[in-house]
Amino acid sequence: MVSLNRVAMQRFSRKMIRALGPEALDVAEISGKWGKNFTFASYTQFKYPDYDICAGPIRNDDRSVRTYDLILANQVWEHLDRPYAATRNVRNMLRPGGHFWLAVPFFIPFHAAPYDCSRWSARGLKNLLIEGGFDEDKIEAHQWGNRNAALRNMGEDWPPVYDEAVDTLEDDPQMPICAWAIARR
Repeated sequence: MVSLNRVAMQRFSRKMIRALGPEALDVAEISGKWGKNFTFASYTQFKYPDYDICAGPIRNDDRSVRTYDLILANQVWEHLDRPYAATRNVRNMLRPGGHFWLAVPFFIPFHAAPYDCSRWSARGLKNLLIEGGFDEDKIEAHQWGNRNAALRNMGEDWPPVYDEAVDTLEDDPQMPICAWAIARR
């Protein structure tokens, strides 16, 4: 079962990542498992609290910064106390030409796991990435949502499960539910 909140984001984002040629990429994922849906050259997960991306970049045993072709963060950044520092740390972990893909909620209920700190629209994500050191011209940001999805997010059963029979995936730019972006170093 897939969450209504993630259907459009996942479809669009899979195309973004497939366009990068995932079979040739060394990938890290910050506190998630969405990357397991792809066949990457290598794939490593870093989970909180064992690793806190806000505290600094991931390092090798010799203390050098570990680098990747792609770093994924799916539904994580809204939980970070210092998302701007975390974004700079991710940028430092990217190889030249590497990409950072992230997805975040915008209009969903509070969900502390362990914290719930921030929300971003597509424009907000772009600004976050610029402040994190990415070139504005190398950022692609999107958002999706509609009033039906917003109403479903206010129901008792959360998150709402996508039901093709009742849930439209039509986008209303004035009612974002989630946002995602990809930035190139």
